[in-house]
Amino acid sequence: MECKIKNDIGTIYITEDVMLKVVGYAALECYGIVAMSSRRAKDGLVEWLGRENLSKGVQIRNAGDMLDVDLFIIVEYGISIAEVCKTIVDTVRYKLESMTGVKVRKVNISVEGIRI
Repeated sequence: MECKIKNDIGTIYITEDVMLKVVGYAALECYGIVAMSSRRAKDGLVEWLGRENLSKGVQIRNAGDMLDVDLFIIVEYGISIAEVCKTIVDTVRYKLESMTGVKVRKVNISVEGIRI
């Protein structure tokens, strides 16, 4: 899935990989998030991802002319998970919309673990 933006000058194509990285970096900027995670649905194992694999902790789906974003994260122990998630939703929505011009319908967050 790639994003296509048309304007007076021409057409801009933004690949899915670029949008996944924008979301991943925006999420990691937020206080309280330790890492992105990749969930293996078959065995329920959670794997921690470094900065080079950010896009594996993010999924993007088309919702008409908007996007739905799913994030799989690991948070720091002792921090309010609700506040961390609220900050992530606001930051991801703002960064993705301002950098790509694509509207975000919703951001779903799955907390896969806590770092102690």
